Amino acid sequence: MDIPAPVRILTVCTGNICRSPVAERLLQTGLNQVVPGGFEVASAGTRAMVDDPMQPISADIVRTFGGTPDGFVARQLTPRILRGVDLVLTMTSGHRGEVLQQDASMLKRTFTIREFARMLDVLDARATEHPGAGPDDADPLAANTAYWRSLPARAAGVRHLALPADPSENDIIDPYRRSPEVYRQMEDELAPAIISILRHARLNDPVSGNVPQ
Repeated sequence: MDIPAPVRILTVCTGNICRSPVAERLLQTGLNQVVPGGFEVASAGTRAMVDDPMQPISADIVRTFGGTPDGFVARQLTPRILRGVDLVLTMTSGHRGEVLQQDASMLKRTFTIREFARMLDVLDARATEHPGAGPDDADPLAANTAYWRSLPARAAGVRHLALPADPSENDIIDPYRRSPEVYRQMEDELAPAIISILRHARLNDPVSGNVPQ
């Protein structure tokens, strides 16, 4: 039996040294715990500080949440990098626009990370009220891949129920060359979104037969 390709997630910010690396490494760490081998998370920047390491305070945040910043180097977002990606999570609405300028076909698979997390919260609330179950004998990796490739459409279907009070609540603040307090604000904005995404992954873990039909 062929092994399904992992679900490919790309996180995007500006320099690819502060925000998107934190999202990349923490999502990868958490998703590895849910479905080992089921996800491949990477990142890129719209104006990347190419080959630079993650900023020290961002690296500290990654370590605090159990991830590793080791081996990270920034890279520039290109159409080639977007090719084959299942889900793009940007740090701001502006970054989403820049992704779509490079590849308009990503329209239905690109969200800001905060809006995507709110959509998943809505889906999770609905699932609690109307639980479903996937086939018990499904191959876990195949079930996981199929579910996550259909997830952007499911999420977009509840977008109207996940609108923020202020559009700025879709964005993660840029802490580059700013004080440690701004990095803490970045962490406070980013961490809940990552937690929501990882919670959704756990609730829909194909190993447990919880993938909705």
